[in-house]
Amino acid sequence: MKTMTCKQLGGACDKEFHAESFDEIAAMSKQHGIEMFQENDNAHLEAMQKMKQLMENPAAMREWFENKKQEFELLPDNQ
Repeated sequence: MKTMTCKQLGGACDKEFHAESFDEIAAMSKQHGIEMFQENDNAHLEAMQKMKQLMENPAAMREWFENKKQEFELLPDNQ
């Protein structure tokens, strides 16, 4: 099991996500983003705007995703 924070995943807070795979972490982060959007959280809305801009360039988005996946793989397992 590994841990990444919302900020590590391009978000705005220190909420921790714990999972066995990067896909699980990404799904948790997405759900958290939906919740923060529904709460109209300004810091998260700003982070989402930056991600939206990144998503407009598919190559840049793929590179970002692969870099985050590699970052996850390099993390130590939780004790």
